[in-house]
Amino acid sequence: MPPARLQWKTRLFAAIVILSNTLGNFSIARGMRGLAVPADSALHMVRAIFAPWVALGIVLLILWLLTRMVLLSWADLSYVLPVTSLGYVANALMGHFFLGEHITLARWSGTLLIVAGTVLVGMGSHTRAVRRENP
Repeated sequence: MPPARLQWKTRLFAAIVILSNTLGNFSIARGMRGLAVPADSALHMVRAIFAPWVALGIVLLILWLLTRMVLLSWADLSYVLPVTSLGYVANALMGHFFLGEHITLARWSGTLLIVAGTVLVGMGSHTRAVRRENP
């Protein structure tokens, strides 16, 4: 069993990964929907980058990438990916409640399957086992 400090750090970084991904995606979606002109050309895309909501989303997604890299440096990929997939659930909730998106029963069912899988994976070990090399 990994030390308590590593378990605590793993959970903290997993939470940061989930939150930064969710809030970053939400910010970009909100920013892109609020543009006066659709981003249908390279010039419009570059302009969109400097819109406040889009810029915030980019910063949050950079934070997401960096914290995910750190998390993957000490935790198993088979743990990190399912646990951080809770971001999909959070994205669906943000889209529904804050962007007015209609989410079908099939999408909610899929979201519940993600939660169930995350619970099962979360009950296992968080860190990789140390392999011993044969001399």
